Amino acid sequence: MADENKIYEAIETARATGKIKKGVNETTKAIERGIAKLVVIAKDVSPKEITMHIPLLSKEKGITCLEVESKEELGAAAGLSVATSAIAIVKEGDAANLIKELTKE
Repeated sequence: MADENKIYEAIETARATGKIKKGVNETTKAIERGIAKLVVIAKDVSPKEITMHIPLLSKEKGITCLEVESKEELGAAAGLSVATSAIAIVKEGDAANLIKELTKE
């Protein structure tokens, strides 16, 4: 299991120096287009159906999909004042090494 702090750090770094997509719809589009480098979904999403397709789609496209406990923390890491169920990092920026580490784990 990847370290959640590392995941949040990668998201924050990518947000500041690269590009991220926020929310289930934008994340899904990024995966379908094959531009996502790393996908992160929150475990505490209700109903689960909202994000159920994301891990499957990610696997199909060969993109690492990680889970974190809290959609609130995921939203905060993505620079949002609200919770978010999913994010996709599309341009790593300075988070490239962190993302490499996370995709290896």
